[in-house]
Amino acid sequence: MAGAFFLAVGSAHAAAVVARVDVAEQKMVVSHYGKVIHEWVVSTGADEFGGTPRGEYKPYRMHRMWHSRTHNGEEMPFSVFYDRGWAVHGTTEVDRLGSPVSHGCVRLDPEHAETFYTLVNKVGAGNTRIIIEN
Repeated sequence: MAGAFFLAVGSAHAAAVVARVDVAEQKMVVSHYGKVIHEWVVSTGADEFGGTPRGEYKPYRMHRMWHSRTHNGEEMPFSVFYDRGWAVHGTTEVDRLGSPVSHGCVRLDPEHAETFYTLVNKVGAGNTRIIIEN
């Protein structure tokens, strides 16, 4: 078990881009080759919707614009999907950033979501880790 923990931590350090989402602080810190380049306010999952799953993930698909299949076709600009149907994406509800109100996704200001999407697209999903903690 200790080996599995070491591999998970090691994989984040080897990634070109690491996005750490602190659920308690409602903040995402993005590092590029170990240097912090962005710190953004986010909105994560509300307890009533099951919160946002914790763990370390590698993005598996991306869409400039996605429409939710489970939430009335809600627009999800600059979606970076990392686990099942959860993604880091932009939101029109920027006034709600800083509070856990989503159905489990990590919401960003659309400008920040575009910046993150572009960065992940540039370095590749395989060189990106999204870590959800606290």
